[in-house]
Amino acid sequence: MTESLKLPVGIESFEEIRSDGYYYVDKTKLIEQLVDSRGKVNLFTRPRRFGKTLNMSMLKSFFEIGAASELFDGLYISHNKKLCDDNMGKYPVIFLSLKNVEGLDFQAAKYQMIEIIAKEAKRFAYLKQSDRLDIDDKSAYASLIRLEDGRYEMRDEALYASLQTLSELLYKHHCRKTVILIDEYDVPLDKAFQNGYYKEMVSLIRAIFGKALKTNEALDFAVLTGCLRVSKESIFTGLNNFKILSITDTRFDEHFGFTDEEVERLLEFYHMENRFAETKEWYDGYHFGNVDVYCPWDVINHVDRIKDDPMAGPEAYWINTSGNELVKRFIDKAGKTTRNEIERLIAGEAIDKQIRLDMTYDEIDNNIDNLWSVLFTTGYLTYTKISEDKKYSLVIPNKEIKEVFKLQIQEWFRNKLFSNTEQLQDFWKAFKDGNTQIMEMYLNKVLSNSVSVFDTKARNEEKESSYHNLLIGILSGNEDWLVKSNVEAGEGFADIIVETDDPDEGIIAELKYTKDFKAMEKSCEKALKQIKDRRYQEYLLNDNRQNIMYYGIAFCRKRCKVLVERYNGDSEPDKA
Repeated sequence: MTESLKLPVGIESFEEIRSDGYYYVDKTKLIEQLVDSRGKVNLFTRPRRFGKTLNMSMLKSFFEIGAASELFDGLYISHNKKLCDDNMGKYPVIFLSLKNVEGLDFQAAKYQMIEIIAKEAKRFAYLKQSDRLDIDDKSAYASLIRLEDGRYEMRDEALYASLQTLSELLYKHHCRKTVILIDEYDVPLDKAFQNGYYKEMVSLIRAIFGKALKTNEALDFAVLTGCLRVSKESIFTGLNNFKILSITDTRFDEHFGFTDEEVERLLEFYHMENRFAETKEWYDGYHFGNVDVYCPWDVINHVDRIKDDPMAGPEAYWINTSGNELVKRFIDKAGKTTRNEIERLIAGEAIDKQIRLDMTYDEIDNNIDNLWSVLFTTGYLTYTKISEDKKYSLVIPNKEIKEVFKLQIQEWFRNKLFSNTEQLQDFWKAFKDGNTQIMEMYLNKVLSNSVSVFDTKARNEEKESSYHNLLIGILSGNEDWLVKSNVEAGEGFADIIVETDDPDEGIIAELKYTKDFKAMEKSCEKALKQIKDRRYQEYLLNDNRQNIMYYGIAFCRKRCKVLVERYNGDSEPDKA
């Protein structure tokens, strides 16, 4: 049976999933809750890739006139016969996804909006022949779908009123009020903010939404989804019957994202029960309302991969669907206090912050606190509790998101490091000359201003590896040097070997990590002894490099200690 059901990787159409033999995690209880407790306008805010579009597609398939009831056979909602009899297939439905409304300028984005609305209007071509519409009605409909030279043409007035007009025409034809579904409502605002035409897009969205959602007698109810809860005052002014269902709301909390039970059932279906722990570690940890959930995009991709290749490990699927500009912007703006807080997050600690659940995009960069809020609402952080004074205890949800932070921190660090070329060149000279005082000063300063990317719970070997990568990065910036890592030499593997631009010179560095500041010098001595005992110098001697420098470098948190010795022929190394 498992062979007969494919996994819906990247498929967001409910009808396609149910018709074409894909595995479906049943979220139809959302329909029941929506019917029982809906507002006139319902806004769901969830991070990207949490099943918003699929749920909206499901709502369309259920409510729209001509609904195929067999799509819901065996699903939760099919057992509520009265609700299905009263609502299934009973409404004209307008369904728009705004995820592709973007452009480098306002006119390009505006045309994308026109095209999406016009194409949706064309689905109702029967309105042109409707005997319930008069000439003016049909003219209004024609204004929504007019094509000239292959491009849709819509006057501003028609565009502003487009959703209201279309819903009124559908109401008049069907004698039933309309359902409006708008998916990813905030994407045009995000893109506009990024490309410098935010105010124009706010005005356009406010005009369209205001007419469709606020003053529309033909509207039965509307559902909107998005990532960010855009300030009501900016685009929903005067909308009174407006229900906001954010990630902190206990209503509808388990309908976006997969629960433990749903993931266990999915893994069991594909005989992958033994992979539950790793799936949980990498993709669980989001807290919506009273429920902990997994990112559906990750789980579906992960299970699809491991069912075909049991040796495959977890990957960062969610990361790869975005450039993660928010984390980059956050780290770029972070001062020393915030960088310390990021370190604590990566170490698994919680950070208490005041969170704004609604704001406008042009407020995001106003201060670092707003960026904390946006990271929370978009899924890069989640919360464990809310205190009495409304502070959220924020944590990184899972291993995948921790990798996002680590990658962005490393990129930020590289950019910061190589922007100060004068200090960097001084360090390279000191490293070549054996000047441990300048080396220590530089490395201590770098460590003090950096963001550690390893967990406090990590093994010493892993921490040592982080310092190793740091030093390799600094040394590799010198284009005249050949820098090698974990090189097989003598009777072991040397941490770092550098062949400088002088063919007679070479440098060997051995790194140690210690938990005790007082033990740093002994750790350096231990590193130097290891170089000599295992005869790492043979690697350089084989290349006829006789002038060899040995470094023992010890790290303890954000401090380092450096000892140096020189190798002279076959005799014991001398103190440099």
